[in-house]
Amino acid sequence: MTNVKPQELRIDIDRLVEKLAALAEISPIEGTEGCARLALTDADKAGRDLVVSWMHDLDLEVAIDGIGNVVGTMPDPGHRPPVMCGSHIDTVQTGGRYDGNLGVLAGLEVIETVRASGITPSRPLAVGFFTNEEGARFAPDMLGSLVYVGGMSVEEAHGIEGIDGAILGAELDRIAYLGSGPLPASPPHSFVELHVEQGPVLEADAITIGAVTGVQGISWTEVELTGQSNHAGTTPMALRKDPGVVAFRTAAFVRDLVVELGGAQVGTVGRIELHPNLVNVVPATATFTIDLRHTDNDVLAEAEKRVDEFLRTTAETEGVSVQTRELARFDPVAFDANVIALVADTAASLGFSTKRMPSGAGHDAQMLARVCPTAMVFVPSVGGISHNPAEHTSAADLEAGANVLLQTMLRLAEDGA
Repeated sequence: MTNVKPQELRIDIDRLVEKLAALAEISPIEGTEGCARLALTDADKAGRDLVVSWMHDLDLEVAIDGIGNVVGTMPDPGHRPPVMCGSHIDTVQTGGRYDGNLGVLAGLEVIETVRASGITPSRPLAVGFFTNEEGARFAPDMLGSLVYVGGMSVEEAHGIEGIDGAILGAELDRIAYLGSGPLPASPPHSFVELHVEQGPVLEADAITIGAVTGVQGISWTEVELTGQSNHAGTTPMALRKDPGVVAFRTAAFVRDLVVELGGAQVGTVGRIELHPNLVNVVPATATFTIDLRHTDNDVLAEAEKRVDEFLRTTAETEGVSVQTRELARFDPVAFDANVIALVADTAASLGFSTKRMPSGAGHDAQMLARVCPTAMVFVPSVGGISHNPAEHTSAADLEAGANVLLQTMLRLAEDGA
């Protein structure tokens, strides 16, 4: 490609779709287009190896740090901070092929497009993928990017135990992704993350591009209740100490509370485990999780307080003991106003309808926002479905989002260069 102006560059959608399909073929969910690659498993290693091979194909300088984050950067004699994009390639156990993967593979496509054009940006471009963004195996979520920006020490992160008893540092070593890159890392010039919306808003409003203004606060709590296991047929109701009752009443309270608070408040009890989990036995223990989110930190804190009060009062009435453990707690994050505006203006210049909107899900971008100007680009999710093998975004929307990412990064690369 010759004599092409930067603003005329466009990605190759067929190439991007092929890469998305190839990555999804690693640990596929049979009979679906989804995949299951929990962080630092053998499947995650295979996915990492494939993406790193594509980075090398583009002659990128590949760096792996002490938490397993991988960044590929265009060579730059001046070693200037790059304009960076990226996301994650780990999935939940019932994952789709777009969540996280799109942001990484579109970043590779952006760099391949720029390289093929012969254009050399004033700043280098980079693409990365961060470890354990989902938090499905190790808590908290966004773990790799949190360590990347200095929000948690690498030593603390290495000691985290997963849901299967695995230790994070040992798993990094086992799959050969315990790198030597320093942490916290040197901040990039700026960061832009392309992602599927994972919600229904863009599709419902017939909007192509979301210019994401920030990420709502997230509170994850694990609750362990201990009562008294007993015979379900012979134990009078008044004499029971049933942790299951407390768990289910709390789950119902969470739903009622978020409806009462309204607005951006959401809440979920996503996992409940009873022991011994038998049809004719009052359970001895109940372990469950509470996920609360809001764009306003004060409202989120109020929701946390009210749920905790209800939990403890209900447990006391039932004669059940309570232990809680914080799995994750992140304040709401506002993205950089200039980068948000750049995303929106770029989308409009390419002829796409645009909506400024917050993100309901957590993303690596919210961590990068601590150290550099950051924003996100959303594209529609069909039916608002995500964390599900049925997750889908049309090729036309994938192409639109990747072209907005391309042009936004090129414009950032000239900013103050």
